[in-house]
Amino acid sequence: MDLRKLKTLIDLVSDSNVSELEITEAEGKVRIVKGGTAVIQTYAPAPVAQPVAAPAQAPAAAAPVVEEAAAGHAVKSPMVGTFYRSSSPGAKPFVEIGDSIKAGETICIIEAMKILNEIEADKSGTVTKILSDNGQAVEYGQPLFIIE
Repeated sequence: MDLRKLKTLIDLVSDSNVSELEITEAEGKVRIVKGGTAVIQTYAPAPVAQPVAAPAQAPAAAAPVVEEAAAGHAVKSPMVGTFYRSSSPGAKPFVEIGDSIKAGETICIIEAMKILNEIEADKSGTVTKILSDNGQAVEYGQPLFIIE
């Protein structure tokens, strides 16, 4: 789904009494939920034969992240996309564990719909944990870093 079409759908949901919209196309599935702010979730097309046990495995994998987030301030992903620690494949990562950072400093990039979005720290402090691997798909609200 192209960015213009997605923007149009978001505007339609925002301007209407519809609180949730889900669209499935050949390239994937998009779900827009209206609350105080619009939340966009994109999904890759599901394989034809999907094991029944697969959905039960996802919550178990997310449980350790919640425990880790309690140790400090979690910088969360503002969107669904692909997480990158540096500006290009051979470049030095924006931050490493132990680095002191300031609020507003770029700490990673999330690629969403072929657009590279610089993610800034929302708090000053020291990076104590990096919770995502380079090139890993991330979800909206998923903790990426822990800052103390």
